[in-house]
Order: sequence, then structure tokens, then C-alpha cells
Amino acid sequence: ANPWLIAVLVALATFMEVLDTTIANVALRYIAGDLGVSEDEASWVVTTYLVANAVSLTASSYLVQRLGRKPFFLACLALFTLSSMLCGFAQNLDQLLLFRLLQGLAGGGMVPVSQSIVADSFPPEKRAQGFALFGIAVVVAPVVGPTLGGWLADNFSWQWCFEINGPVGIATIVLIATFFHESDAAIVERRRFRQQRIPFDLVGFL
Repeated sequence: ANPWLIAVLVALATFMEVLDTTIANVALRYIAGDLGVSEDEASWVVTTYLVANAVSLTASSYLVQRLGRKPFFLACLALFTLSSMLCGFAQNLDQLLLFRLLQGLAGGGMVPVSQSIVADSFPPEKRAQGFALFGIAVVVAPVVGPTLGGWLADNFSWQWCFEINGPVGIATIVLIATFFHESDAAIVERRRFRQQRIPFDLVGFL
């Protein structure tokens, strides 16, 4: 497939993930009022996502080598999309925090894998251009998040801050599954890793 198409799709998925670090910030008072909790309690909606992101990031390297970049990335993207939709249907704060936790765990594995996919899709002399496109998504998303979140909360409802990921995520999953194929070198490397039977460092992860 065209490497620019792969870069755009991967950047779009990363844009969604990074966007969710800030999109709920200005909607916290709506969330607190609707769910009947204080704004301090509602702030865990942001904190839970960020902590889960950091935790899953540490395990992403092992899981990618074990499962492969494409299956792992699609699994993370699917869980991220599903948990985003579930956040919009949450009936209380506990449910919302649980779904945000799942969303953060899925999103934490997407960013590093996205970079490796971009690097693998472009020849060495054009990788800088691919990473420039990827960098735009990472830099712009946190800036757009509060504005988009505030507009959605004011004009529709706070649920749309999460549900907006649904159609975008589904479309991205279908397109990546169709057009992205792992390189032969990546497949060989994964087989070699499986043959070595390296165990997961559970103690280090905990």
C-alpha cells in the first residue's frame, strides 16, 4: 500500500488517542452535574486515562514482539473504540472510570506501535517526512481537545466527547486491516522471538 496512506491512517488513530488526554478536561463540570458527583471526583476521568496510558506503555514492546504489530495495533484500536463508546453510555462515575481505564490501557499501546509502523512503511530516505506527518497529529491533538470537548459538551452532551471516537475508530480499523501488511523482516523477527520463549517480566511490569 501507499506509505502515505498508512501514515495518514496511523496518524488519525494516534490523533484520537492523544485527543482523549484533553478532550474531557473542560467537560468535567457537565460530567459532575450529570452523574451527581463533585468536580474533584470527576477529575479522575482524566487522571485514570493518563495513568492507564503509562502502565500499558511498559508492556507494549513485549506484546508487539509476541503478537505482531498489525494484530496488536488493531486489538488496541478496537478496544479503544469500544471503550470510548461505553464511556458515553456510563450510568455512574464508577462505570465511567472503568471504561476510561480500558480506554487508557488500549491507547497506551497505540502510540509507540504507530511510530514503528510509520518507520517500517517508508524507505529510510523518506522516513523523516512520514514522521513529520505523524508529529502533526501528536502536536495538534492536545490543542484541539479542550476546544472540541467544550463545543460538544455545550451544544450536544458530554457523552459525545467519547462517542465521537466510535465512527472514526471503526473506519480506521477497517482501512488499516485492509491496506497495512507487515514486512517480511518483521514477521521473521517475530518468529525468532517466539522461538526464544522469553517470559513476560511480570514483576517488573507490576
